[in-house]
Amino acid sequence: MRDKYLPIGTVVLLKGGEKKVMITSYLIFSNGDDSEKKMYDYGGCAFPEGIIESNYAVGFNHDQIEKVIHIGYVNDEQKGLNDILCETADEIRHKFESGELQ
Repeated sequence: MRDKYLPIGTVVLLKGGEKKVMITSYLIFSNGDDSEKKMYDYGGCAFPEGIIESNYAVGFNHDQIEKVIHIGYVNDEQKGLNDILCETADEIRHKFESGELQ
């Protein structure tokens, strides 16, 4: 995989998964009590169904991707966002884990 953050609209198969997932967002936070709060590289939905209900959304990390089925749209804006995500994700993750971000 070329860049860490794949474009929105990319369709992937997760390790151990049977259903394709389409990337819909970046750096998402799970809901739950403090022991269950997590930050994920991506948010996604079932493909081809899309977002049916919010409780069908899935959070996952880049290292959980087994196979990229289709790459989403890439242009200069997406490349710029990828650069920003790569530069700031660790800082955001640290702030989230330390409780600085809610």
